[in-house]
Amino acid sequence: MKTIIAALLVLPNLLLGEMTFSMIKPTAVQEQKAGEIIAQLQASGLRVVALKITKMTPEQADIFYKDLKDKPFFPELSKMMTSGPVVAMVLDGDNAVAKTRELIGPTDPKEAKPTTIRARFGKSKGDNAIHASDSVVSAEREIPIFFSGEEIFLSK
Repeated sequence: MKTIIAALLVLPNLLLGEMTFSMIKPTAVQEQKAGEIIAQLQASGLRVVALKITKMTPEQADIFYKDLKDKPFFPELSKMMTSGPVVAMVLDGDNAVAKTRELIGPTDPKEAKPTTIRARFGKSKGDNAIHASDSVVSAEREIPIFFSGEEIFLSK
């Protein structure tokens, strides 16, 4: 499964370019903000090539946030991320990783430009509405946690 996704990520994409992973967090989903967030991402030229509403399990949280497991805030983060449904998605486009990171803004919504997703919908540094891969390498690791290769659609 991971091989299929890795191949999709490294093959020259004749459509737009690069894929990245993004996830709308439980509070934003509960507050019915997913549509507005996806619309903002798409308005920038990014294409949604995979999308699902799912509930992150504690095991997925351990895998997804493996680099943060030793941090003192990890238990609270894991509890929040497993508290309700998330909207997981794969985005495709030119410089998708950098573009998505620019659109979402910094981790702390108070430090974000007013037009960014985190400034508009984030509650706090910990509950900041959305996650996005910080590199292509991170996207390659994160996408298979939520999607199989058959769930990613790269057609025009």
